[in-house]
Amino acid sequence: MPAKPRYILALDQGTTSSRALLVDREGRLCGLAQREFAQHYPQPGWVEHDAEEIWQTQLAVARAVLHDQGVAASQIAAIGIANQRETTVLWDRRSGCPLHRAIVWQDRRTADCCERLRLAGHEDLFQQRTGLVLDAYFSGSKLQWLLDHLPQARQRAERGELAFGTIDSWLTWRLSGGRAHLSDPSNASRTLLFDIQRSAWDQDLLDLFGIPASVLPQVVDSSGTHASAAPEWFGAEIPIASLIGDQQAATFGQACIKAGMAKNTYGTGCFMLLNTGQRSVSSRHRLLATTGWRRDGLTTYLLEGSVFMAGATVQWLRDELGLIERAADIEKLAASVPNSGGVYLVPAHTGLAAPYWDPYARGALLGLTRGSNRAHIARATLEAIAFQSAEVLEAMESDAGAALSELRVDGGAANNDLLLQFQADLLGVPVVRPRVTETTALGAAYLAGLGVGFWHDNAEIAALWQEERRFEPRLSASSRNELLAGWRHAVDRCRKWLSPETPPPPER
Repeated sequence: MPAKPRYILALDQGTTSSRALLVDREGRLCGLAQREFAQHYPQPGWVEHDAEEIWQTQLAVARAVLHDQGVAASQIAAIGIANQRETTVLWDRRSGCPLHRAIVWQDRRTADCCERLRLAGHEDLFQQRTGLVLDAYFSGSKLQWLLDHLPQARQRAERGELAFGTIDSWLTWRLSGGRAHLSDPSNASRTLLFDIQRSAWDQDLLDLFGIPASVLPQVVDSSGTHASAAPEWFGAEIPIASLIGDQQAATFGQACIKAGMAKNTYGTGCFMLLNTGQRSVSSRHRLLATTGWRRDGLTTYLLEGSVFMAGATVQWLRDELGLIERAADIEKLAASVPNSGGVYLVPAHTGLAAPYWDPYARGALLGLTRGSNRAHIARATLEAIAFQSAEVLEAMESDAGAALSELRVDGGAANNDLLLQFQADLLGVPVVRPRVTETTALGAAYLAGLGVGFWHDNAEIAALWQEERRFEPRLSASSRNELLAGWRHAVDRCRKWLSPETPPPPER
């Protein structure tokens, strides 16, 4: 008799690295492998990835974690895929080769395209159908750019020769040996092309971008067996049983399964999501109504506020300014001063996301004095992450019509105690860190496990979640309001720094 499968293999394909994790029936991480890949910046505001490098690194870490833990393919019940969202790949169906580097969610090259659609009066249509704001963040304008700028791309797409996908589609295509061109509603809902109420591609929106439907993947449930990894990759065929955008995966991995529960992920960006149950909430503050996941044909919706620069700001301090050697060094440096000394860093390096949605904002360091030093800048960097999240939560509570009782947190920077205490101080509610902070991988694993019967229901998943530490707010309301007022003053100085009407300052 063959051995009963013991693990789920979770593939966590992120913005800066590809990771693979083994998860057992108790929700424990039993192995992890990770590889970073190159970031490409061909022009200011442009961000690209090599899609082939993404595939190769993801395959390598999946094989590595199995090898390192001595696990055979027969011991894997299913593969779950969580992925960076909005990043756009266009490839040749016959060869499987990308036509261009992937255009990353951070990329701002199509801001003017979105502005033209807005000025033409289409913004409300996009918001009503997709739950999104009309912004270059999402995939639709990126795909349009590829079709417009690559030789013969549009004609080839119309002939059915090309395939578009976000990273979940790209990995599923490669894992399945080109047999499956799939996505799920969580990823499809981030394209500006998908009607989240009908859970279907929208022809009106496709027409506005000039995108032929022939390039689109089939949209399937987020949990369930719809494809399999070919035997050549791991020695045996393994079901691919979940596809889920990384932030939706983290929400499920945090067991925010009931309406009214919320989490914040501190990764490259910062992403706060509130479960709104089986109804999508229209935001008055330009937050995003988005699909969380679809299981057995039943859709759960989320309200989301996105921040573009969180961990990426720490990387910027490390890689571009050289103020720290390792990202983990920032906490000790920031803690060496009692406060930021009045210094504010607004990390609008690629524009501002929720609740401003200003693609023309740019980053600034404000409030400097002769006594300001690298520690003050480090502390201002951590505080900037918390300030941005505090503004998102304020808008989210207003839209939902209720105050949160706690915020569950995860992501790499959630290991930073200084950040989480400041976050609790700004929010005025407890911030709770789980024992397992790899919640993106857990969410993908849980949904894959549910799809193949490895776990049975949501109650079983919720019972696996455990608290590691709770950060209680310590600031008075007056102090909190004073800090937030200073932050908003700093943000105002950065907004509309660039705009179609105002040429950029000359480079010197």
